[in-house]
Amino acid sequence: MGFISENGIKTENKMSKRLIIYCRNFFILLFICLSLSSSTLALDKNYLLPNHQTPIIDLAKSFSENQKDKLEKSLNEYQTKTGWKIRVLTQFESTPGLAIKNFWDIDERTLLIVADPRGGNLLNFNVGDAYFALMPRLFWVELQTRFGNQFFVKDFGEDNAILEAIQSVEKCLDNGGCQKVPGITKEQLIWTLIASMLGGIIAGIASSPRKENQLIAWKWLLLVSPIWIIPFGVIGIAQVVTRTGEFLPLIRNVVAFFAAAIAANIFAKSFSIKHSNVDSD
Repeated sequence: MGFISENGIKTENKMSKRLIIYCRNFFILLFICLSLSSSTLALDKNYLLPNHQTPIIDLAKSFSENQKDKLEKSLNEYQTKTGWKIRVLTQFESTPGLAIKNFWDIDERTLLIVADPRGGNLLNFNVGDAYFALMPRLFWVELQTRFGNQFFVKDFGEDNAILEAIQSVEKCLDNGGCQKVPGITKEQLIWTLIASMLGGIIAGIASSPRKENQLIAWKWLLLVSPIWIIPFGVIGIAQVVTRTGEFLPLIRNVVAFFAAAIAANIFAKSFSIKHSNVDSD
């Protein structure tokens, strides 16, 4: 009956470990090669490109034929008029990838809008360097979150999300640039209204009279001015003025501020009188 020495066991264990490591490295290398080959194929699918020049490649069928024709005409006319190139690619299961770079001759004056519903946000932008001189990076982030979010797409559709984004960009280009996306959403309107009312409440309480025959406590109002100016001036007024030229939201926020200030002032004054009466009793 033979036996295996301790050295033989160690040698066999080392060989087994090496074999496992070699197999693992082989499969990792094989996986990488397959991934690279599939990626290479995905990056250059010329057969997905149309056989004629067009600013729209609608692989995801986000537009109707009528919408597509109108948008194609509009983008071509805008490029002829201004020199700015806006291109739209919608995709879902397949994409032409890098093939569109040569197809559209993408340069610094080209904006590529990629609409892909598979991600968390529908819209992605490949922005030419010339655009950044007119619209900063934060503009594109806001543009993406405003029109590409799932709630907007669900309510208005993929087509309107893309069209709204294009209209915002064209409006900014026509105006010589934008720091923020033009227009204001309902959520932003509500937020500016609430902020204006909050600023009014703070100002009203601060301005309530502390002495007899005093109408407004100006010293206290000025002392706490940073606290009520930020919600009213920065949020309630500046956010509306910089995003829209409409006067109705502005007037509404101003009225809300003064109404809240007057109400808060009266409440604080009556509370102070009651408190002083209790102390005197």
